[in-house]
Amino acid sequence: MSPVSALSPRRVAANGIEINVAVGGSGPAVLLLHGFPHTWRVWSRVVPDLLRDHRVIAPDLRGLGDSDRAPGGYDAANLAADAERILDALGEASAAVVAIDAGVPPAFLLALRRPDRVRRLVLMEATLGPLPGAEDFFADGPPWWFGFHRVPDLAETVLAGNEADYIGWFLQTGTRGRGVPRDVHDDFVRAYTGRDSLRCAFSHYRAAPDSARQLREAAAASRLAMPVMAIGAHPVGDALERQLRPVADDLTGHLIEDCGHIIPLDRPEELLALLTPFLGAPHPVGTHPAPCPPTPYTSVGGRL
Repeated sequence: MSPVSALSPRRVAANGIEINVAVGGSGPAVLLLHGFPHTWRVWSRVVPDLLRDHRVIAPDLRGLGDSDRAPGGYDAANLAADAERILDALGEASAAVVAIDAGVPPAFLLALRRPDRVRRLVLMEATLGPLPGAEDFFADGPPWWFGFHRVPDLAETVLAGNEADYIGWFLQTGTRGRGVPRDVHDDFVRAYTGRDSLRCAFSHYRAAPDSARQLREAAAASRLAMPVMAIGAHPVGDALERQLRPVADDLTGHLIEDCGHIIPLDRPEELLALLTPFLGAPHPVGTHPAPCPPTPYTSVGGRL
């Protein structure tokens, strides 16, 4: 069974817009927040295993994929509100939250501001704005595309008509040249094709100053009390773990070796080997049916 057929897409009214959410399975909720240039399908290779014991909730972030092309609201606090409203709409009081890249700042803010809604928190391959700990990662300046994406109207003007080549570069680089499945590749390219789709994508970057202020203020006012896991690969490494260390009461850090930025597609087996015990299985092994064949696990190198 494919992850696409195992999950049912639906439109959810949340925080003033309609968000596309793929939902499936039963058990404790797991909310999956993707980044750039992804849709919810960045989780395709880990969904089958997660469905065995959890209700999987995988939205397309505001403005991305099949969610509304909202005119604004791309700062981390508003995206955190989107996530909370999705849980409300689906009748979930709380969830384990797993996030990558652009999904990390809103997941972090949601956990700080509404700890009652976040049972466990997994953050990977991102940095948390101005919080100390990522100085080495930014020693030579931020990645080149950060500035390019932030200039109003520039990137969408330059890239219109060349979306496939541009998105393809990130997918190749983010898997260290190994690439992603063709159907996922095509879904990502479709999602980011067209001037308005590009505008929405780059609006996440253009909201970075507001998000940075929100992160700084939230981290100064509260701490992460729930269990937290930071997972790094190439290029972020342990920078996120170092940023989280001062504000998390119960933090575990891992580094997945020979893995690109897009961890769920590049090294899904290694990621599942970390996620499965951390999220916890509510049923004893062998007492429940699996909707898809289980993915074999391999060892994970380099625990931080």
